[in-house]
Amino acid sequence: MSGAIAVVVVSYQSASTLDECLDRLRAATDVEQIRVVDNASSDGSLEIMQRHALADARVRFIANPDNPGFASACNQGAADSDAPWLAFVNPDLMVEPRTLAALRERARALGDCLLGVEQVDAQGDFDAAVRRRDPDFAAMLRAPGAGSRLGVVADPTQALQQVDAISGALMLMPRALFERLGGWDAGYRLHAEDLDLCRRARQAGAVVAIANGLQVLHVRGVSSRSRPFFVEWHKHRGLWRYFRKFEAPRRRPLVRAAVWAAIWAHALLQVPRLLRRR
Repeated sequence: MSGAIAVVVVSYQSASTLDECLDRLRAATDVEQIRVVDNASSDGSLEIMQRHALADARVRFIANPDNPGFASACNQGAADSDAPWLAFVNPDLMVEPRTLAALRERARALGDCLLGVEQVDAQGDFDAAVRRRDPDFAAMLRAPGAGSRLGVVADPTQALQQVDAISGALMLMPRALFERLGGWDAGYRLHAEDLDLCRRARQAGAVVAIANGLQVLHVRGVSSRSRPFFVEWHKHRGLWRYFRKFEAPRRRPLVRAAVWAAIWAHALLQVPRLLRRR
């Protein structure tokens, strides 16, 4: 059991990818528990979860009657499992059989850590959000969009590239670290909760890094394509919560007000783009 991995998948309107995601997780090395937490989907996701749970005793699911958010659902799945390693995997992410076990081996050598892998889309394009820096609120005050650009360039010369934060689409960590951190901050509804978890992990002395030699397919955004305004609202709301939690206590009231204005000015700038997309 010492090397066993519990995988938590949070689903919302993810039927188009959930079946293959669960097939791959069931075939993955050392995955001994799979917990699927569904946030009130209406697209057939529940039937997919039921079918996998009937076919494989490692799979259990929680069907929430409403949508409490990603962070809260992650905590539910973690609490319903007990394996010593925890992996959080998006339902639109397709792991290879050895990916999670290989990532755990790297984690074992580090001790307290929070690790991710390279992610590519169906066209083979790399996801710039895999490696991130902390939000730069000073830059945001100079230009509303600047502080929200968080991508860090990949350094292929490093087998393990340390960064401020990694994408919540795939994270692996020791359960002991997760519990010491108190899990995900359920005050976030959608977005920025991964930045929060990574920052708290670093504050606790853990390594946050990407294993550059490991790669997964990420279909991306399946559950959010029909709700672009909802997603943008919570993305900016999450950024404001992050600022209030980590930065605001040491900033003057005028600076706090200016950051609030910059975050929501950036949100307004997204409206024409979202309208064109619709």
